Amino acid sequence: MITGHLPPGHGIPEEVQVLIAGGGPSGLFLALDLAARGIASTVIEPRNAVDHTRPRAKTTNARTMTHLLRLGLADALRSASPLPVDYAQDVIFCTGLTGPAAHELRRFPNAFQLVPGRYDPQPECGQQVPQPVLEEVLRAAAVDHPQITFITGWTVHEVRGVHDAGVVQLPHAVDVSNASGDNRTIKADYVIGADGGSSAVRRSLGMRLEGGSAALSNISILFRSTKLASAVTLDPAVQYWVVGTDVSGMVGPMDTGDMWWAIIQGVDPDKAVSTGEAESMVRSLVGADVDLEVLATDPWTARMLLAPEYSRGNIFLVGDAAHLNPPWGGHGFNTCIGDAANLAWKLAAVIKGWGGPSLLASYGDERRPVAARTIRDAAANGKALAYHFADPELTSEGAAGEAARQAAHQALAVKQSEFDSLGLVLGYAYADSSVVVPDGSPVPAEDPIRYIPSASPGALLPHVWLEDATSVYGRLGQGFTLLVDAGALGRVPEAEGFAAVLETGVREGIPVTAAAVGPADDGTPLSEVWGAEAVLVRPDQHVAWRGSSAGAAAAALSIAAGWPASQQPPSQDPASQDQFRSTRVDAVIP
Repeated sequence: MITGHLPPGHGIPEEVQVLIAGGGPSGLFLALDLAARGIASTVIEPRNAVDHTRPRAKTTNARTMTHLLRLGLADALRSASPLPVDYAQDVIFCTGLTGPAAHELRRFPNAFQLVPGRYDPQPECGQQVPQPVLEEVLRAAAVDHPQITFITGWTVHEVRGVHDAGVVQLPHAVDVSNASGDNRTIKADYVIGADGGSSAVRRSLGMRLEGGSAALSNISILFRSTKLASAVTLDPAVQYWVVGTDVSGMVGPMDTGDMWWAIIQGVDPDKAVSTGEAESMVRSLVGADVDLEVLATDPWTARMLLAPEYSRGNIFLVGDAAHLNPPWGGHGFNTCIGDAANLAWKLAAVIKGWGGPSLLASYGDERRPVAARTIRDAAANGKALAYHFADPELTSEGAAGEAARQAAHQALAVKQSEFDSLGLVLGYAYADSSVVVPDGSPVPAEDPIRYIPSASPGALLPHVWLEDATSVYGRLGQGFTLLVDAGALGRVPEAEGFAAVLETGVREGIPVTAAAVGPADDGTPLSEVWGAEAVLVRPDQHVAWRGSSAGAAAAALSIAAGWPASQQPPSQDPASQDQFRSTRVDAVIP
């Protein structure tokens, strides 16, 4: 890692192939995913260290954990997390945390895909972990990787040579500087803006985020209390949403010790809050006069903003540079990782020469609708915050109090999609993408709560545990993977010829492996899960094609790699094709 002030001409490279502006979660994940695919990158990050007083995102969902599993980092993150999944899995709405006035109003169990033990929808369940901890795990992996040059203490200010009519001047000239006033220019073939909501890369493209902001603001508070945990009279939870008439908001443990966080909701954005006022607000939330030390406060306003484009030429936007999501539901950071995972394999494919002309263009076409959908749902949840359910009768005894609490319980059902959001987390599909081959079947309707596993082209490969207790995702290669239902071999004549897909891969230089798999551990043939005898899975675990024809699968491979039917990739050395001439799928990977 290169940090801080450098002598003239030392440390900062003059030319790079891939420059990533921003070393937060999306930038570091992108660099690590590219590195896993053999592509070197240089990451420019202003911060020399992460700030643990600003925990920000705390939810790493099941999809992001599965991406981290793919990079070999899931266990490292779970080990680093100060709050294990076994500690708590629920979100509880209540009138307070302590004493006889603390009434539970509604509970959302297994929120954010927090499920101890085996998890069926993905090979990994969710994890509650502060963003600084996750960043440190990613930083450590990046520093150790020979394909990543991680430069901290420097900031990208401008990408020069960008005009309204498009992008010119390749390679791009990227101006960077440090706090000491040193300036450098780095030439880069590809520039990725992962530099947050005020992205200099996006500004260089002349783009502004479009959308709006919430009317009221919020204050995040990090505090320490040695006695709060023992004073809580409710069950353990990862979040307590306190519905109060004076102060409403959220409280949750940062760890199993004495560190806590709170978010005071519905604050006047023009009013500054002192440390003493922050302490008073937290005491009002928890309902007890416990010891309390405020360590940091961070006022913020939920924003619903989206870039009009995700790329222009060889410049790409990922994460907060492309969209700002309200935090309700914990989708913002996870959407950022989804961007990076989508772009990484496509950029690697083009750099290595097997990605076609439509592959990189599909990045924005696929990811922008996902962000728009996520923003819509989070914004809807932002219209039903804790203070919207406040009622003075909620803490009353007798019939009036019981009636008020029952009414609140019913009204809070509207919050289900914030905590039970598997339809958003796993149910997005790239059905309209140019690098997906549709089969004419209906795509499951979008629903933020209900996830319907489907192998419809563009959808995420449905996860199953196999008879040997391993995940079907463990059979996927780093490139494309043709999965064939093992039960179809010998039963469906067409399945015997699927090795033609491997021949296409060798001829066109597209990395592809094949595996005969199944049945699921409950005996279900995978053809029943997929709706076809075979599926072609992309490097990001989304389905590119399904069917039973070897010829159609081979044609789909070229299209999924970004080569339109009218423009097929150049053939590779025919001498390398011989080994696949008569290969059966069940002999390729057992």
